[in-house]
Amino acid sequence: MKRIVVKIGSNVLTRKDGKLDVTRMSALVDQIAWLRKQGIEVIVVSSGAMASGRGELRIDHSLDSVEQRQLFSAVGQVKLVGLYYDLFREFGIHVGQVLTMKENFEPGEQYRNQRACMTVMLENDVLPIVNENDTVSVTELMFTDNDELSGLIAQMMQADTLILLSNIDGIFTTHPDDPSAELIREVAPGRDLSEYIQPEKSAFGRGGMHSKYTTAAKVSQAGIRVIIANGERENILVDLIEHNNETPHTEFTPVQTTPNPS
Repeated sequence: MKRIVVKIGSNVLTRKDGKLDVTRMSALVDQIAWLRKQGIEVIVVSSGAMASGRGELRIDHSLDSVEQRQLFSAVGQVKLVGLYYDLFREFGIHVGQVLTMKENFEPGEQYRNQRACMTVMLENDVLPIVNENDTVSVTELMFTDNDELSGLIAQMMQADTLILLSNIDGIFTTHPDDPSAELIREVAPGRDLSEYIQPEKSAFGRGGMHSKYTTAAKVSQAGIRVIIANGERENILVDLIEHNNETPHTEFTPVQTTPNPS
């Protein structure tokens, strides 16, 4: 792998009380720094702004869902990126923030500008940290979730691999709590797993396994390897590189987009 996109979901970065889990965030930063030492370019798509903002503010009056999203994300995004800045600085890694909206992925100048921005960041050894601009992206302007966003980023930046970190090991043949559940380790191109996908969404995010499956299927069709893994597992990113066969995850084999050399 030369370039990967790592999507860190809300349930990975959020504690049970809904606040940001700084300890896990620090552990993931350590692993991303290790990836870079292996010569791998990394782009991070990070949730957690809402959780970060919710932990900062004490609101004594009611807010509707849009107001909460705008307020908590506006305050939380500053704290979230500040934490990333401090944590990566310990490794001498510079980070840059990229806030985007769905319209930036339509063909045209905004798409080219966003791609050029992230390209020059990577060329100058700056790690992009991407999130949706939640302060202005509401209703029809929103991505389905950061799974969708990370898939679009992976395709825009021609990544080799997209890693979707959730709070479970991958896709199972039935509910993961069922003792008979089996982890589906490999998904061949075109294989339909819809019968195994649970409809519920994640506790703190807008996505869920259905969203991850949809994103993985689309992105693998574009020739990019996709891995769904458990971000709560210790050293998960390192293990996916060094001990891939022994590390629980679901992997979508990419469609071969160019002919093999003869």
